[in-house]
Amino acid sequence: MEDFAQASGISRPTISKFFNDPSSVRESLKSKIEAALEKYDYYPNFYAINQNRQLTKNIGIVVPYVSDPFFAEIARNLERRCIDVGYTPFLFSSHGEQAQENAILDTLRSLKPAGVLMAPLGRRSSDKNKIEKFCKNVPTILFDSNIEGLGAAFIGSDNYSFVSQTVEYLNSTGSAPSFFEMRYPANPNANKRREAYLKIMESLKLKPQVIKIEGTGWEFEEIGRQGALKLLRENGMDTNTILCSNDRLAIGFLSACSEMGVKVGKTKNCDLRVAGCDDSPYSRFTSPPLTTAAHDYHTVSDNAALALFELINNGGKSKKRTETLYSAKLVLRDSA
Repeated sequence: MEDFAQASGISRPTISKFFNDPSSVRESLKSKIEAALEKYDYYPNFYAINQNRQLTKNIGIVVPYVSDPFFAEIARNLERRCIDVGYTPFLFSSHGEQAQENAILDTLRSLKPAGVLMAPLGRRSSDKNKIEKFCKNVPTILFDSNIEGLGAAFIGSDNYSFVSQTVEYLNSTGSAPSFFEMRYPANPNANKRREAYLKIMESLKLKPQVIKIEGTGWEFEEIGRQGALKLLRENGMDTNTILCSNDRLAIGFLSACSEMGVKVGKTKNCDLRVAGCDDSPYSRFTSPPLTTAAHDYHTVSDNAALALFELINNGGKSKKRTETLYSAKLVLRDSA
């Protein structure tokens, strides 16, 4: 910056002021700086600048698996909200691995972020001590997956509302659903959805059937497809209605039905009804379009971002950790 100041004939403090807030420099100087930037092709090193700042404009966003349509959509919304108020978001994916999640936290510490929005792998998969230590030094809001006591707040979706709405609707319009899930789910929300299914079926005095399929990792569509093919070949269902733990498994299930010539839908000439949870951005484009329970993507991301901005403005201190859950919304389409 000193070299650029000397070459352009503009004082270094004025240039620094311009990079912090271009509107704070009068128009004549602003035009001169912009012309010099273009002439000398100068870009400030924000990493170096951040080392000299007590508070940077960096915001870290951490998700378990960025190619998952749910996390991609949430991350997109969070990035937009950070940019709109003048922060620079950095998006990280832990790829479902604890070691990678820990490495991301170390990287974030070196970036000196103003704050972090984090969807951890979960109580069983994350290094709780590592995250706890991180949260003591960096203002952090958790979203999607809650680890009790960590971060200043948790903002997420009410998993019970996803399953209660779908089970009650499916039961009232046809046979009660079986619950289709991975034996070893990658996302901790799956466990809450299974528990909700069992509780709701019990309250309705209905016999539950939990269908556990093999497969590990985040390739949910293929895991769902292989599990459904096995199920259909063995005729292992007590009902003609299936509720999948998430939309990605449901998409795999629909693919298997197509391969096997099984007709899915809500009319009398159909063999099966299939529903999901999440309202993945792709669910409306399946064949048939998938009935599901939708996250309130905008409300969750809005409030997670607002909670972080408020935390940053309060110097990283919060009076009391809060937990906020938002209900799902039933979305009726042709699959059920």
